[in-house]
Amino acid sequence: MKLTEEQIEDIAGNLDIGMRCFYNFKTDKIEILPGYDPGYDDQDELTEKELKLIEENQDDYYEFDRFDSYESYQIMSDFSEQIEDFKLQENLFRALNKSKPFRNFKWLIDNSGEYRQQWFDFKKQRYIQYVKDQIRIQEDLID
Repeated sequence: MKLTEEQIEDIAGNLDIGMRCFYNFKTDKIEILPGYDPGYDDQDELTEKELKLIEENQDDYYEFDRFDSYESYQIMSDFSEQIEDFKLQENLFRALNKSKPFRNFKWLIDNSGEYRQQWFDFKKQRYIQYVKDQIRIQEDLID
């Protein structure tokens, strides 16, 4: 799997917004499709055709994983640990330990001024590393 830094960033960004990303081993191309939403069964015809093609040729594709909720939670916690504003840090940890931690964390970050962009940059770097780790594992399996 030979991907450029730009392709890795593109995959990471698309995974972060809920898209599904596939690498085609035969063509070295990346396919990006809308994520599956069980409450939304009216996928467009083109997406259905692409998904069917991928399903019929599963051995030709690798699907990149998104973060699961535990990993997402851990990233929010890791980000909170490195915050220099101790009051915000305390509020973030409190939000993470209450019910609806994702919503509470998002609200605090969205209203945190400069830390909002720091959060996006932090999460982006984690996703990029996560994609690189998947590529490395896939390459190790092939070797």
